[in-house]
Amino acid sequence: QVQLVESGGGLVQAGGSLRLSCAASGSVFIISVMGWYRQAPGKQRELVARITRGGSSNYADSVKGRFTISRDNAKNTVNLQMNSLKPEDTAVYYCNAEGKIGENYWGQGAQVTVSS
Repeated sequence: QVQLVESGGGLVQAGGSLRLSCAASGSVFIISVMGWYRQAPGKQRELVARITRGGSSNYADSVKGRFTISRDNAKNTVNLQMNSLKPEDTAVYYCNAEGKIGENYWGQGAQVTVSS
């Protein structure tokens, strides 16, 4: 089992920045990919960014150039730096860890609210 604990998030004005952090514990050796998803009210959960153990990353088109995902394998953490935030970025952000056999683990979620 893997446990994920998120921190960061909050309320920011449009154009501002926030940083989300996620720390993994438990059976961290099984983790292959880590990432961030988000879910806005009335919408499905969607991928924001993900990063492999080797450092390869991909982003949703809507956040490319504004968000940066990073990972520290030694500390079992993944971060999401969010710049130039827009009101449409408002959502609950979830940390995700994918195991080597496809299992998924989720954090409790962190609220990000961007005011216009």
